[in-house]
Amino acid sequence: MLLGIPFSIYYGSDDIPALLISGLGTALVGAILWITNKMEFREEITKRDGYLIVTLGWLAASFFGTLPFIIYGAIPNFTDAFFETMSGFTTTGATILNNIEAVPYGLLFWRSMTHWLGGMGIIVLSLAILPILGIGGMSLYQAEVAGPSKDKLHPRVQETAKRLWAIYVLLTLAETILLMFGGMSLFDALCHSFGTLASGGFSTKNASIAYFNSPFIEYVIIVFMFFAGTNFTLHYFALKGKPFNYFKDSEFR
Repeated sequence: MLLGIPFSIYYGSDDIPALLISGLGTALVGAILWITNKMEFREEITKRDGYLIVTLGWLAASFFGTLPFIIYGAIPNFTDAFFETMSGFTTTGATILNNIEAVPYGLLFWRSMTHWLGGMGIIVLSLAILPILGIGGMSLYQAEVAGPSKDKLHPRVQETAKRLWAIYVLLTLAETILLMFGGMSLFDALCHSFGTLASGGFSTKNASIAYFNSPFIEYVIIVFMFFAGTNFTLHYFALKGKPFNYFKDSEFR
């Protein structure tokens, strides 16, 4: 939430208080829960624990994600705000907004960021920091990520999560640079890269990509939609010098 504040400052939006209150409030609740629940954890949580944590994690993220919209008043109704945020985190891409361009820049950035976070999975991101909490995460990983166990990149699930997110971030940065080369602002390029890599489709414009009227931008997004729809383990192996793994994978073929 706080990452949208620089854009609010740059564009002179008046949504900074809403983002600050929401971001700091969410962080405070998280800190309180962590401090009050510190205990000795098992080496590995069970599958039942994993599914429960994933479910509650998505619900909690969507609940707190509504705060900026409600506090600012862009979406004053909780049901609509919850729908918009859940649509983002689950990369569904449905929206209740009639005039997207009327929403302040900071809130638009947060809206786009919800499906970027959801695209790879909030839980997968959390797995990267689970060692700090002393929690084993294979059951949590299996509950969050579909696919056979042979797709693991590394015997330690936390390392797998880090590698997946590294590829995700690199692809996002690459698309952002190319979209800026095509004439988009940094703000629009980032938001549309978030939407592409997450396969969510949120835009900052009412007319979506048609607003830019640029074949170059459309082709860039097409290419990265293809990358986003491909198993990220194949991208990892390609970077490790094994590009032919693409053609050995039945899903890719």
